[in-house]
Amino acid sequence: MKTAITPTRAENFSEWYQNVIAAADLAENSASAGNMNVKPYGWAIWELMRDELDRRIKAEGVQNVQFPTLIPLEYFNKEAQHVDGFAKESMIVTHHRLKMIDGKLQPDPESKLTDPYVMRPTSETIIGEAMSRWIQSYRDLPMLLNQWTSVFRWEMRPRIFLRSREFFWQEGHNVFATAEEAKADALKMHGVYNDYSREVLAIDPIVGEKTPEETFAGADHTYTREMMMQDGKAVQTGTSHDLGQHFSKSFDIKFLGADGKLQYAYTTSWGITSRMIGCVIMVHGDDDGLVLPPAIAPYQVVIIPILPEQNEYARKVEKQLKDAGIRVWLDDSDMRSSDKMWKWIKRGAPIRIELGEKEAADKTITMARRDIGKASKTTMPVKAAHSLILEWLDKMQSDMLGASAARNKTMITEVKDLAALEKHLAAGKIGFFRLPYAATLTPEFEGLMEKYKISRRCLDDNDPSFVFVAKSY
Repeated sequence: MKTAITPTRAENFSEWYQNVIAAADLAENSASAGNMNVKPYGWAIWELMRDELDRRIKAEGVQNVQFPTLIPLEYFNKEAQHVDGFAKESMIVTHHRLKMIDGKLQPDPESKLTDPYVMRPTSETIIGEAMSRWIQSYRDLPMLLNQWTSVFRWEMRPRIFLRSREFFWQEGHNVFATAEEAKADALKMHGVYNDYSREVLAIDPIVGEKTPEETFAGADHTYTREMMMQDGKAVQTGTSHDLGQHFSKSFDIKFLGADGKLQYAYTTSWGITSRMIGCVIMVHGDDDGLVLPPAIAPYQVVIIPILPEQNEYARKVEKQLKDAGIRVWLDDSDMRSSDKMWKWIKRGAPIRIELGEKEAADKTITMARRDIGKASKTTMPVKAAHSLILEWLDKMQSDMLGASAARNKTMITEVKDLAALEKHLAAGKIGFFRLPYAATLTPEFEGLMEKYKISRRCLDDNDPSFVFVAKSY
């Protein structure tokens, strides 16, 4: 059967992914090597993701702030354990001026900085410095802050949305008086992310605590959600860290308690990135292109008049749906109607409405759901359209989540030991493997990690004596 995207997922999943991005006109590789130019449709998806998560974060009492991109190198030296996790990826600003030398603009040797800056890989250090001044008393706690921003890491294997040298995220940084409050906050934000993944992205994540070997540098505990792609690989899409007193001691974040004693605070940090867009593509996409959950679709309904004669009728339908609060796009361009249909199939618009001569005469609409295509095609009176469309959008959102959860169940393999694990890996079995965590604390497992490019993803939330292992992006 002919498909819009070639190669298909089965033929070459990695190339299929790149071609979906191009066909949906989401983003492109930038002339700035290792980076991406996010196009309007791709950015509109990110804005919807961002705005809904921002609403949920603020509902937890967190306030948005903004801190500098350039962080003094000396700040990272205060938290050696933390910076060790980013040292190989850090970008450094060493000069403050360019000069024409031998006909080319180059860093002026005389402008070398005595104190270099690091391009923000994450902001615990500079935010920690500010918190040490902003927090004086127990009355200043808890302090709940978040920023939406870019971060920079020198990625050696760039891939649009999944890995780029500049990407987009939010990072929350909270401060508490007690260890119990900090742990509760880390777990709470872990829950916020899990709900967001299911309710907004329609992706059922595999969640749990990171093993000590994979815990965020400088954290006591790291909680994660690992999303399973259709090819069985994992993508980590958001973490929540209980940082204990590591950063408060490094940056002198102290407060005067109600008992009059000066004491160190406890901090957390948590964040989700734009790689979520890549996850949506690889979890929901098909061989015809992108399939978007209605919650993050820039246009939940696209109206396609078959001929220009139907444009006036199409505008009336558009107004009715917009008045019902539905995000609508009327494609009245002069493209052939078949080309417009394929354009919006590839872009993943949840519902497509086709209006021809018969629909205009009968005051009806013909519509189809993107996730199940022709099987859903329905013609109905226009007066009842908005109520059915709202039902379809809700059903599509829940069906997509159900499909993600069902895939997880079929692609998690229970293994009792490393011999069984290697047997499956050698046979090319894909997906996640669940096995006793103790079995991974051996030289034999280290050898399997190297040979098959697998890693520990997280401990099983239901039984932390087991761990999930998988290949990852």
